[in-house]
Amino acid sequence: MIDTSLIKKSLQAAENPHLLETPEKLSEAAAIWRRAQVLGIDTEFLRERTYRAELGLVQVSDGETAWLVDTIKLRHLEPLKALFTDSRILKVFHSASEDLEVLWHVLGVTPAPMIDTQIACAMLGQPLQMSYHHMVKWMMEVEVDKEQTRSNWIRRPLTPAQLHYAATDVVFLPAAAENLKAALESRDRWNWLREDVEAMSDNSKHAVDHEQSYLRINASSHLDLPSLHVLKALAAWREKTADEKNLARGFVIKDPVLVQIATEKPATPSELAEIEGIHPNVRQRHQDVILAIVEASRNLETPLRQNEPLGPTQKIRLKSLRKVVTEKATELDVDPALLASRKLLESLIRTQAAGEPLPDRLTGWRYELITRQFMTILHELVTN
Repeated sequence: MIDTSLIKKSLQAAENPHLLETPEKLSEAAAIWRRAQVLGIDTEFLRERTYRAELGLVQVSDGETAWLVDTIKLRHLEPLKALFTDSRILKVFHSASEDLEVLWHVLGVTPAPMIDTQIACAMLGQPLQMSYHHMVKWMMEVEVDKEQTRSNWIRRPLTPAQLHYAATDVVFLPAAAENLKAALESRDRWNWLREDVEAMSDNSKHAVDHEQSYLRINASSHLDLPSLHVLKALAAWREKTADEKNLARGFVIKDPVLVQIATEKPATPSELAEIEGIHPNVRQRHQDVILAIVEASRNLETPLRQNEPLGPTQKIRLKSLRKVVTEKATELDVDPALLASRKLLESLIRTQAAGEPLPDRLTGWRYELITRQFMTILHELVTN
């Protein structure tokens, strides 16, 4: 339980956040940030119709004051960039993956050093997907309002309720970080957190590989090779188009329509018009390029990666690996998903069958705990 006086200060900070809408106010706040050792960070963004999230606010708090940086009104955010690259200040997030992606896109940096309290809580026995609101309830016995979760953070002016919500989402992070660090260090798990956060930070910088975007579409595993080639080319074109126009993928063309086109392989405008679910606007804007892609891809026969369902033998291997995860998670008193998800285990089975390197997530601190045993099991199942 965190000191009640710290909780009271944080609640007061959330009631009176400082909205930074001018360069002068941002500079004044930055001067205070530079004197801090630990700062909580959060972002509010909108991602509904766009390919990339639109950043609306960046929240910063030392636990006693909450600053809300209006990234719509402020176009020059160098003080934020300086904060995120200041090696003297620990930046504390909760569930940071999307925050890091949007900050990398807007500022071209990822905060460092940093920790993620969601991952830290999971390493102490809490669910891997524990929300900020549940963390605050668990650690501080404070109920946090969730009504503004799906607010439009791009529209101005922001309401008092939005400002309060945004401030509340960050003010408890510094105190939470102090307690979590002490708990993790007492169990020799602090380095686990540092490794996982570093990996998450690195992943946030990786651009989407357009040529592999077809693997995001679940139905791809059921297509024959010619259809898969068409889907791969169509998905790459859609990814590039969505990126260039900053549109959500579904606003270019929806997954089921892509799959239907890949399956039917229309050769004429009239055949394309018969594809179930295709919107007239899609045909009007993209008909020629879609038909050209189909024509160029329909007869390709080179092998392609395909996430096919596991076979009977592979399912036996998966069951053995999951047993290892369950037993080790019980021993460590952590969520099994922290060690390895089902998806990760399936990826391990496929990569090992193909002679590829281990998935990155199974290296580092997980290697001695579970990966070495995984490799022994997989080897035994192959040789027996």
